[in-house]
Amino acid sequence: MQRNIVVEFLNEPLPDERVVEIVERKGLGHPDTLIDGIMEEISINLSNYYLDEIGVILHHNVDKGLIVGGQSKPEFNGGKITYPIEVILAGRATASYSDGNKSLEIPVHSIAISTARKFLKENTRFLDIDNDVIYSTKILEGSADLKSVCDHKHKVPLANDTSFGIGYAPFTDLEKMTKQIEKYLNSKEFKSRFPYVGEDIKVMSLRERNKIKITIACAFVSKFISSLDDYFDKKQRVVDELMKFLKKYQNNYEIELFLNTADNKQNKVCYLTVTGLSCEMGDDGSVGRGNRLSGLITPMRLTTLEAAAGKNPVNHVGKIYSFAAQEIAELIVNDFKDVKGCNVILLSQIGKEIDKPKIADIKISTYHNHKVDQIISKLESSVDSYLESITSITEKLLKKKAGNCYA
Repeated sequence: MQRNIVVEFLNEPLPDERVVEIVERKGLGHPDTLIDGIMEEISINLSNYYLDEIGVILHHNVDKGLIVGGQSKPEFNGGKITYPIEVILAGRATASYSDGNKSLEIPVHSIAISTARKFLKENTRFLDIDNDVIYSTKILEGSADLKSVCDHKHKVPLANDTSFGIGYAPFTDLEKMTKQIEKYLNSKEFKSRFPYVGEDIKVMSLRERNKIKITIACAFVSKFISSLDDYFDKKQRVVDELMKFLKKYQNNYEIELFLNTADNKQNKVCYLTVTGLSCEMGDDGSVGRGNRLSGLITPMRLTTLEAAAGKNPVNHVGKIYSFAAQEIAELIVNDFKDVKGCNVILLSQIGKEIDKPKIADIKISTYHNHKVDQIISKLESSVDSYLESITSITEKLLKKKAGNCYA
């Protein structure tokens, strides 16, 4: 075996075996999630343009971006945006190509802006993408050394960064619950019955032994709210509906839900927005500050600060290794029945082949400690086989089959 794969026994409790567990998810309309989603779509669209016109994906990393919040004046039964939201798109992308036979200028800026507009239109309901948003692009050419690392003459792509990806499995009940709550609140079925619930939702979950307290921030859409009393009545309806949704967990846990806890009826304070988005006035968004590739923010787990959104899907290990580590962890837990928990760290070295990480560190916990030695060689072989075909991740990413940063 040519690859440096190390398997260790993880002699510590899993997150759901600890007294305290904390999990967070920033929802579809949170500004951090929106800008992650926009930049990821730009990378996908640039990659497909490169493939269609040239046959290969050229160097790009559009993993920087910012949503600058605007100003608004929400009112019961209405309201308006008084100063537009600004979406700033940044990063590096190849804008011209020549191979002696063919010369081509790539419309990087128009691809980026049209992608941002389309993403916002498809993922928000009440944002006027023409009048309430302004767009600017700061995407420039990458440096010669990094572009050379992305040279397609190499059989296996070379890592364009020294970085690491993290994966873990299985998800705990609290992790599953936290993700399911946000996805349900932002589902078409829920929105058809509760149209006043905006897309900007954040879920913070705390478990202390078997007691779970879930705090949700949820932007309400002002045109559907007629008065302060109407707001608090509709807020209670959402809580009641969510408690029904969580019924399957209530045999094992005591669950409390808290919605928009900064509300103060006496002082006439409530979480009211024109668009259902906090970025109309209350918050800004930046790539990498939202959910990890798991779709969650998990302080009880190993984690990486890598922002996967917008990184190229060919050789940027900040993206590829994050997906690979998660897939390896899930593969191990699913295929090795004695393994009850798995953490994976893949470390790259810039300029080296991505199928041979500097180290693949696999930490496992098992149901039967004495069986660890018996499965190590099989587990190493399984990881080695996965890394052998790691380049297949590129196609999965382009077809969105390997998940995405805003799922």
